[in-house]
Amino acid sequence: MKLLDIIPKGISDEDMEQLIKDWNLSDLLQQECYRNAVPKQYRMLFDASAVIIPLLKQKTDILHPENISHLNGFASIWCSIENIFLSATAEGYGCNLRVPLGNEEEYARKVLGFPEDYFMPCFIGIGKPHKDIVPVKQKEINIKERIHWDTF
Repeated sequence: MKLLDIIPKGISDEDMEQLIKDWNLSDLLQQECYRNAVPKQYRMLFDASAVIIPLLKQKTDILHPENISHLNGFASIWCSIENIFLSATAEGYGCNLRVPLGNEEEYARKVLGFPEDYFMPCFIGIGKPHKDIVPVKQKEINIKERIHWDTF
């Protein structure tokens, strides 16, 4: 699939360590999660039954909005992406997501031909999950410590 040609097929240990440093990933469990997921992104997209490219018609610069309301479209597209994930998962599919890095969005724009005033927040892969995949360990949290009533 030409759309995925720009996505790296792997990542060196050195590049992974630099990514962890650049993204300020100090939590060891979070670092482990990224070390597991990032190298798999290309394969998961390439093996997906469908690759979805959500698009948002951009009316303002999301990095320099005049006010918070100018980010409503950006918030809405991410809510839509979450709904895609929830719907696909409810039907027994697995999903993965890749936020475009470098010139991946411009490459996708050229391949797919979407207009300049549209923003592509991510690539979404949807397919049947492999049966032998071990779930990534999640951070344990105490929900009662996270909910605040009346005050923070």
